[in-house]
Amino acid sequence: MTLNEFYNEVARRTDTAKTKINAAETRRVISEAFVLLSGMSAADSSALVAKALAAGAKKSAPKKKKK
Repeated sequence: MTLNEFYNEVARRTDTAKTKINAAETRRVISEAFVLLSGMSAADSSALVAKALAAGAKKSAPKKKKK
């Protein structure tokens, strides 16, 4: 996946009936996130990305059915 494809996919997923956001706004937000990450130490930015990936994995994990 290219960076441009990443931006476009994020824009598609975040533009909902309740949250109106276009591709340009999405790119600006993601770009600022990368600027912040680039100012952090490698260890801190890696730890933050790892936490975000873990949170994303929890959101996308199949929900357990209650008995």
